[in-house]
Amino acid sequence: MASRGQSKPPQFLAAHDAPSPFSQQSSLATSAIRQALLVWFRSGHRDLPWRKERDPYSVWVSEIMLQQTRTETVKGYFSRFMARFPTVRALAEAPLDDVLSLWSGLGYYSRARNLHKAAQQIRDLHDGQFPSDPLAIAALPGIGPYTSGAIRSIALGQAAPILDGNVIRVLSRLFLLDMRPDSAEGKRRYWSLAEELLPAATLSATINDPGDLNQALMELGATVCLPRRPICLTCPVVRHCSAQKSGNPEDFPPAKQQRAVPMVRMVTLVVCLAGKVLLLRRPELGLWGGLWEPPTLALDGEESAHAGLVRLVQTCLGTSLSVENAIALEPFAHILTHRHLRFAPFLLKVESLPRLRLDGYSLQQWIDPTQPQALGLAAWVTALLGRLPELSSHPDA
Repeated sequence: MASRGQSKPPQFLAAHDAPSPFSQQSSLATSAIRQALLVWFRSGHRDLPWRKERDPYSVWVSEIMLQQTRTETVKGYFSRFMARFPTVRALAEAPLDDVLSLWSGLGYYSRARNLHKAAQQIRDLHDGQFPSDPLAIAALPGIGPYTSGAIRSIALGQAAPILDGNVIRVLSRLFLLDMRPDSAEGKRRYWSLAEELLPAATLSATINDPGDLNQALMELGATVCLPRRPICLTCPVVRHCSAQKSGNPEDFPPAKQQRAVPMVRMVTLVVCLAGKVLLLRRPELGLWGGLWEPPTLALDGEESAHAGLVRLVQTCLGTSLSVENAIALEPFAHILTHRHLRFAPFLLKVESLPRLRLDGYSLQQWIDPTQPQALGLAAWVTALLGRLPELSSHPDA
């Protein structure tokens, strides 16, 4: 799934900042594009669980989950999340650990924390009812212009534009826009086009033009107007597409310059006591905020894994615990969008543990790694714990 944009929406832009391609076409052509998209979307689209209801809460949860995450991945998470937290109030009153547990493996955990905070804000400031006022929606934690536009148009029938990677691609090809959407000029042009293409708002739940139009644009980008090998023969607006007429639709929008992704070496210590494993809770802010993990530390420069392990025990745990008997486990990699992590894991079985003075962590607890965890765990932690039943019986342990 293409990432959801959070650039400035058109209400913050001067109308004269960028000429619209629509000004170069007749209103009939604009209407034809809009009508073709609506007819196409309403005649058949993907059966996604969040499309069964148009209430603001389910639209909100689905759109947050879909940020930086593939649709197929989100399906299962959405269904489980809504079954556990069927209303805003249920989400607001749940412990954060429960929310993070349902989010485990989905990544970008600040999304879950913001959902929880926003639900509490809706409970406290709006009596548990999702607000309809645009300013009140925009004030909720974790809701940017795209998410606000999706909720307002799909669930509330308001004429609010959206702009994600799929919509950007469709607009770029329709109007042969060769500017990057993350540039200042690109933001103005793409948001302006998304707004101008919208039909008027409607109060009817059965004739939701703005919501259907926005979903049509997203659906077209996700299923037909693909980044590579777009299926132009089945596109409902192919006769209006300037990039298709030029013969090179894959060149639009222009590719973003790739940045080198740094590699970070990590050391992590699995401490086992009487069949249980020590987990520590990370601070709420930052990478994997609020999640639980074995004591973990980033290695410095050319620091060896064993030297890092000694430093980890001294600094993160604040103890003189000996790691001479720690067993080096199979290293593994974990790839994030902005960095590649390489873990050097160690297993240490102890009969007792000195009092810990945690640095960089807020809480500790012992868990049975063979049992399901009602805790927020990053994907790499879940994978590591899944290997422990056989590893903890290592003959040298």
